[in-house]
Amino acid sequence: MSAKLSLSISLAAFCAGAGSATGQVATDSNLQSSLTRQAPLPSATPRATVPERAQIDEIFKQTSLGKEADERRLHIEWRQLQNQVVNDPDIVAAKKSAEMARTDLEKRQRLRDYYDLYYGRMAVMARSTEMRSALDRLKIAHLSQITQARVRHETDSELPTPSPTPKKKKDKRARKYEANQR
Repeated sequence: MSAKLSLSISLAAFCAGAGSATGQVATDSNLQSSLTRQAPLPSATPRATVPERAQIDEIFKQTSLGKEADERRLHIEWRQLQNQVVNDPDIVAAKKSAEMARTDLEKRQRLRDYYDLYYGRMAVMARSTEMRSALDRLKIAHLSQITQARVRHETDSELPTPSPTPKKKKDKRARKYEANQR
């Protein structure tokens, strides 16, 4: 009985080992058959061309990344233009001339000439129309700062009058404190 039992156990172990060996062979044969398959033939459609780096740069320059990102990009471009233009001999001379003016009227006129020259050079060097319009706005802002709101001169008539600075309103605590002090 023990011989039959050991023989049946060994036969069961042998069958289990043989079954797993055939299972191994089956998976190996599937792997080998997938490796021997040929790659599909390339289609007759043309390959998509990869755009050049300059084209990619233009695409990203044209797309808006949001208001803050556009303003930041404009500010960076403006600073680059400013750094290129600020040391030009004509511009340095115009600025020194404005600083050396004897009268207020003469100084304002020389500053107008300086801003015209300064922003004109930057506008020539600007790459985009958006930058040129931003430079025009900055120029108008600078020119409106040198106008005189109360004493008008014929040269100031075409420029916008700067708005007066509004007075701060007192809050309730300040008014209450002043009322208690009286």
